[in-house]
Amino acid sequence: MPKLWNSNYVKVWIGNFLIHFSFTLIVPLLPLYLSETFGANKQVIGLCLAGYTVMALLSRPFSGYIVDSFPRKVVLIVCNFLFFLLFGGYLVAGSLALFTIFRTLHGAPFGSATVAASTVAIDVLPSERRAEGMGYYGLSNNLATVIGPAMAIYVLQLCSGDFKVLFAISMLFSFLGLVLDATIKLPKRDFVPEKKVISLDRFFLLKGWPEAVSMICFSCSYGVVSTYVAIYGKEELDIISGAGVFFTLLAIGLIVSRLTGAHALKENRVSRNATVGVLISIFGYLLFAAVHSPVGYYGAALIIGLGNGHMYPAFLNMFINLAPNSQRGTANSSILTAWDAGVGLGILFGGLLAEHVGYHSAFWMAFAVNAAGVLHYFLQTRRHFETNKLR
Repeated sequence: MPKLWNSNYVKVWIGNFLIHFSFTLIVPLLPLYLSETFGANKQVIGLCLAGYTVMALLSRPFSGYIVDSFPRKVVLIVCNFLFFLLFGGYLVAGSLALFTIFRTLHGAPFGSATVAASTVAIDVLPSERRAEGMGYYGLSNNLATVIGPAMAIYVLQLCSGDFKVLFAISMLFSFLGLVLDATIKLPKRDFVPEKKVISLDRFFLLKGWPEAVSMICFSCSYGVVSTYVAIYGKEELDIISGAGVFFTLLAIGLIVSRLTGAHALKENRVSRNATVGVLISIFGYLLFAAVHSPVGYYGAALIIGLGNGHMYPAFLNMFINLAPNSQRGTANSSILTAWDAGVGLGILFGGLLAEHVGYHSAFWMAFAVNAAGVLHYFLQTRRHFETNKLR
């Protein structure tokens, strides 16, 4: 059996951790920074920060095409360099408008760098252990999500609330990721100029549309719960600082399920992992919507994490296994585009329901959309994947 944790895989794994760590280090505290520094209200803060997500979403399809059409290491280094450079914008932005511009622009290299990094990870993994390796690869994101916010709060307390120090530390870690990625050695590839007319399939894996529909449903429900969990806990359950515990339990569930699901992925039982994940997740969303107590609140976090930790790497492998080697980047960008689109829809419609009808209606909507995704998975997606997979 070929070695899984080869030096190049370790480098791209740590590099991906550093990208996400530098990202998650500042995300939870940006609303506080905008409020304290520029006096922005909640609506303005939402608009200011939304640009990052929109730009990342827009960049994903083009990133897949670029990663498939040009040397992948070059693409990864360029994207990481721009991601590092734009952190400097936060340090020099003296107005809310300028900060919003830098924040929005920052979404593009982040979206592109994550597509490039995951595609490079596929390239350096032995084909026999690719599914297992991509399952472990996601742990780098999960660990960054747990460690980043906790360290951010500690650093902010240590430096007496100076956000500039936090921005500088994020910039430093993104630079370390850039340096590490520059040392990766990729297998040699022949780059042949594109001769055929560029089609939509070069930007989105059209063959994977059933998988994308299911993924949009699953991420939509996640977008609702993850966005409004903090304010719901504070206003209706009197859980003042429960969001930190909620996301910690969520991350623990993700990590545990990725580790326990690695054996099934190692044996290429992708559909089995996806089935287990979607069934566990739907129970978590039902618990969150139906049980209005700390038990439902925290229990749902752990269960949703366990479900998503099985489901997401399985769907990632579905997209990869549906695509020829020349479209690995497109496969990676397609699942990320579907995920981002679902999260955005969840935030939008969940917010409308929460404002006009109440949080409970928003969470029941999250459960209903998730249930629709599960139904679509069993009626269409699973059969489609087993019929059309290439390897």
